Amino acid sequence: MWKIGLTGSIATGKSTVRQMFADLGVPTFSSDDAVHELYAGAAVAPVEALFPGVTRDGAIDRNELSQRVIGQPERLKALEAVVHPLVRARIAQFIEDAQSTGAPLAIVDIPLLLESGHDYELDRVLVTVAPDDTLRARALARPGMTVEKLDAILARQMPQDEKRKRADYLIYTHKPLAETRAAVKALVEVLTNNPKAVP
Repeated sequence: MWKIGLTGSIATGKSTVRQMFADLGVPTFSSDDAVHELYAGAAVAPVEALFPGVTRDGAIDRNELSQRVIGQPERLKALEAVVHPLVRARIAQFIEDAQSTGAPLAIVDIPLLLESGHDYELDRVLVTVAPDDTLRARALARPGMTVEKLDAILARQMPQDEKRKRADYLIYTHKPLAETRAAVKALVEVLTNNPKAVP
C-alpha cells in the first residue's frame, strides 16, 4: 500500500484535496481533526497542566491556547511534545487499519510534515500549492485570523518554493475545482495501477 503524506502551506487547499481523495474511496487521515478530538479527550489534562486555564467545558479552548503560544517558541515546543506523540499514535493506527482493508493507497494529511523532521515512514510526499496572494487572501478570510497571526504561522512553515522541491507530487489548487479533482483522480489511478512499483 502506498502511504502518501499530504502537506502544504496554510490555505493551500489540503483539506479540499484530502476530501477529493476520500470521495474516490481512498482512506484519508487528518492530523488537524485528530488534534481537535484530542483537545476534547486525551490531551485535555496534560495541556491544561502546561497552560492552566485553557480548558472550557471539558475541552481545550483552541483560541485561548493559541494566544498563549503564539510568538513563544519554547511554549510551543512544550505543547508539541505533549500533542505530537498522541497524533503519531493515531496515524500509525490509521495506516495499520488501512492496510488491513487491502487499500492500494492511503493519504495522511500532516500540515507540518516537512518541518517536523519526524520520519512517519511514508512512501511519497504530495504538496498542495497556491500563489502567495491567493494563500493570504484565503487565510485572512478565516474567522479569527489576523495579519499578525498569519505571519506568525507562515514563519513556522517552510517556504512554498522549498516544499515544491521536496515534493514527489504537486497539486495546484488555484485553478478551477474540476481541474484539481482531475489531478487527484489521475494520481489515484497511477498509484492504484502501480501498487508496488515506483511510479
